[in-house]
Amino acid sequence: MNNVMNIKGYQAVVSFDPKIEMFRGEFVNLNGGADFYATDVAQLKREGAVSLKIFLDLCKKKGLEPHKAYSGKFVLRIPAETHEAATVAAQAAGKSLNQWLNELIGQATRV
Repeated sequence: MNNVMNIKGYQAVVSFDPKIEMFRGEFVNLNGGADFYATDVAQLKREGAVSLKIFLDLCKKKGLEPHKAYSGKFVLRIPAETHEAATVAAQAAGKSLNQWLNELIGQATRV
């Protein structure tokens, strides 16, 4: 994942905004919004650390858990033909659809 930056154990997705000619980072695993902007990678890391510290300090002050909790469940809407093909592929691999998709997602995200 080339556009993900790890700052103190939290992941931020980084993109480039050509309108303002700046990089934008946004933390994705927080219980609220925290983003930051910079013109280069070094500055992006510094600004990300500042943004994260502000967010974490605010959470501590308000007694909130900063890290977003995940249930391990999500709904995926796909075309019926894709659902059927995935079921066949999973069965051919000797796995349930859930096991098969879990492995594929794990491989894609390197978990």
